Amino acid sequence: MNANDIGELSAWLTTQGLKGTDEMDIVNGFCQRAREIGMRLDRGLALIDTLHPVYEGRAFQWDSKEPVRGAFEYGPTNEGVSAENWERSAFYHLRENNGHEIRRRLGFGDPADFFALDTMLAAGHKDYIAMIHRFAQDSHIGDMDCFYSHWATMDPDGFRDEDLAALRQLVPVLALAIKSGSLNRISRTIAEVYLGEDAAKQVLEGRISRGKAERISAVLWFSDLQNYTRISDNLAPDEIIPFLNDYADAVISSIHEAGGNVLKLIGDGTLAIFKAEEREDACKRALLAQTQLREKLKGLNERRMLEGRPVTEVYLGLHIGDVFYGNIGASDRLDFTVIGPAVNEVSRIASMCRFVDRSVIMSSQFVAAAPPPRGSEVVSIGRYALRGVKRAQELFTLLPLEKIEG
Repeated sequence: MNANDIGELSAWLTTQGLKGTDEMDIVNGFCQRAREIGMRLDRGLALIDTLHPVYEGRAFQWDSKEPVRGAFEYGPTNEGVSAENWERSAFYHLRENNGHEIRRRLGFGDPADFFALDTMLAAGHKDYIAMIHRFAQDSHIGDMDCFYSHWATMDPDGFRDEDLAALRQLVPVLALAIKSGSLNRISRTIAEVYLGEDAAKQVLEGRISRGKAERISAVLWFSDLQNYTRISDNLAPDEIIPFLNDYADAVISSIHEAGGNVLKLIGDGTLAIFKAEEREDACKRALLAQTQLREKLKGLNERRMLEGRPVTEVYLGLHIGDVFYGNIGASDRLDFTVIGPAVNEVSRIASMCRFVDRSVIMSSQFVAAAPPPRGSEVVSIGRYALRGVKRAQELFTLLPLEKIEG
């Protein structure tokens, strides 16, 4: 291992970071190349926190004796067993003591006093070093404020000074490459969480110019919660958000699982679209989402009733029409959404549910394009003048076949 070898490996890391190579592939490639140039390396672990509604961060592990593993996410480290393990780790010790690295020569009498070091010693590792590379304060995103890594060898003589010198020179470059990939992943996560998958894809592809929109034909979904105002008025303040989250999760997961895209959460309301080359296919997926939602609501309401918590149902309007899909707003605050008369109409259709005591109401345009639903029949509930809509419309609902036959 010489200066040229280290320089070439550093250049490789830089190239992978610029290319946006997957983080696990970078860690795997780094460890394999480090061994090829003579570094005594048998185990590597890299961690970096992220900005995600569920996960705290991502981990990348490599071992010379095991098949390459995929990256894995870890949850919060501030509660339960995870908190206990974290507080026993070398990384926690370094954070608390403002350290940069710590070494344990496990095979030469040093204590296995940090989390998992006893397991590593039993597996034959002789030498261990943990490192933290901190990011500047202004470059923090969420809790992503540093890059953690640890390295171990099974060599009977442990790490040589030149191994440690190479790690100290190369790991900061590895940290930059991983940070680059993580920032890309975070940007996609944030965009998808707040905009929806399809809108996020278009924004990240560069469609952020104000007023840039396309005319599309789509199935429109608008839903809200039955008796939400009354229920929220009687709920303790700390119960309102869990209540909304429970029902929003049922609605949003049903839409996503059926291939739809949620565009807006408006209080207790949800606006979504289903796009497809064929209208019938888009309608079919919207009806599938509706069926899945009713199944989820059944289980959710059973659980909440057992817990003594309030329950509700979801009112749903389904419509189909041409809309403008894209950026609307001011130059410094844009919303990627849909606009057009059909959007107003679908919200009015959904609002009719409470007046006719039906959980789902469909427009005549939707019914004309939709395939016959399995296990139920489309039934007209009459013509209605919708507020803000010029002409009265015939509206339809779904009834179970056995109810009709009875």
